[in-house]
Amino acid sequence: MILKQRMNGFVQIASFLNRHFNKQYIDSEIPLHHGLDQLIETAGIYNHWFNRENIELSLKNLTILLEKNALATFCEKIEEKPEKTIALVCAGNIPLVCFHDVLCCLLCGHKVLLKMSSDDNVLLPFMLKLLVHYEKDFETKILFAEGKLTNFDAIIATGSNNTANYLNYYFSKYPHIIRKSRTSVAILDGSESSEDLKQLGHDIFDYFGLGCRNVSKILVPPNYNFNQFFESIVDFGALVNNKKYGNNYDYYRAIYLLESEKFLDNNFLILKQSQSLFSPVSVLFHEPYSGLSELNHFLKQYENEIQCVIGKNHIPFGYSQCPVITEFADNINTLDFLLNL
Repeated sequence: MILKQRMNGFVQIASFLNRHFNKQYIDSEIPLHHGLDQLIETAGIYNHWFNRENIELSLKNLTILLEKNALATFCEKIEEKPEKTIALVCAGNIPLVCFHDVLCCLLCGHKVLLKMSSDDNVLLPFMLKLLVHYEKDFETKILFAEGKLTNFDAIIATGSNNTANYLNYYFSKYPHIIRKSRTSVAILDGSESSEDLKQLGHDIFDYFGLGCRNVSKILVPPNYNFNQFFESIVDFGALVNNKKYGNNYDYYRAIYLLESEKFLDNNFLILKQSQSLFSPVSVLFHEPYSGLSELNHFLKQYENEIQCVIGKNHIPFGYSQCPVITEFADNINTLDFLLNL
């Protein structure tokens, strides 16, 4: 199976998704469109964090990721090499979070052995069946693991920091990428417009804040006034109607009240000053900085735990969940890893 075929399969997925969202159906594909709609509902039943809005956001991001010209540029350094089998231990925190790893493996001409997360085991198999629909030679390249992982040449896995330590030990004899927990931060300087802060709301709340690209902490000037921030994110208030998110909000609000902690609250988000980097769902930490040197020190201190930095001179507000194809989780170049096996 040559590279051109492999690329074409993914380009066809992007075309299908564009037709799906624009309701420009091809007659022969109507059952596939109906199947995708049904699977979106099914995924939401199995995992209540996966509402239709968030699943569709992930699917629309795939159309950007798989844009034909960007994909062609991404594949320029791929050379045909002996096929390997790459085990992928998939996370399930946001819909299709493992897709980029699958993409890299298959573009490089390798097989994938997928260990699916029970939290996200519906959408990815459909996308892979769609891939086979457009390029049948992919059928022998995609394997699903039941039970213990065996018969593979390298592994890519994502987990918590504790899980990562275990995986590093367990799979130490294999070439591997073992990712740890990461999160994202935003930097405010007080000159942000209401639109900037509204877009920041997407960086905080898309996927309910469960992804490593979600902002869990904002760095602000001393004595920053949060009134404009709260006014700008009011449209995200419906989040609290999600049972899981609402339970988190109620729980942490009660805990902070019982412990007499100081916090700000707008009935769906708790804003709390903390030196910690990772905030719970429904909580956003904030910390003041006094100048550029202090800011740079913070970013350097946590560079191995921060996935994205949002703000002026960094990733624009509202774009944390729109990675391009050349952005890699944990800033580890997956493509180079696979090409050098």
